[in-house]
Amino acid sequence: MTDIHPLKYLQIALVLTGLMFVAGIYLLMIVWPSGWVWHTGHSNYPPMIIGIYATLGIFLIIAARNPLDHLSLIWFTVWSSVVHGGIMAAQSFTSAGSAGHLLGDVPALLVVAAVLAVLTPRGEKVRLLRGML
Repeated sequence: MTDIHPLKYLQIALVLTGLMFVAGIYLLMIVWPSGWVWHTGHSNYPPMIIGIYATLGIFLIIAARNPLDHLSLIWFTVWSSVVHGGIMAAQSFTSAGSAGHLLGDVPALLVVAAVLAVLTPRGEKVRLLRGML
């Protein structure tokens, strides 16, 4: 039986999340605008949000090399995703025509937050893993 590196699943999740942030959000905005774009017509919003998330995605991919050295970035991603998803959920109830977001970007952000939170070590486990590596 082979031993799996204790951070392997977190590393995979960071790379997949990073790739989704780098390219996936843009593609979903084109393919499924009712679940991923908050403005109709011309808007400065899409390039701004794509730029922010693509940048975060690149740094998450870099963090995957050694997640223990990037815990603050990972926890920023977790908590900013919860906050962003929560705000978007509230706005989708009050903005006409925004209910599609409850099936699109809102749950996507909450899933990202949950997966990274579950896989990211905390407290004593971080100290033990640092000692192993």
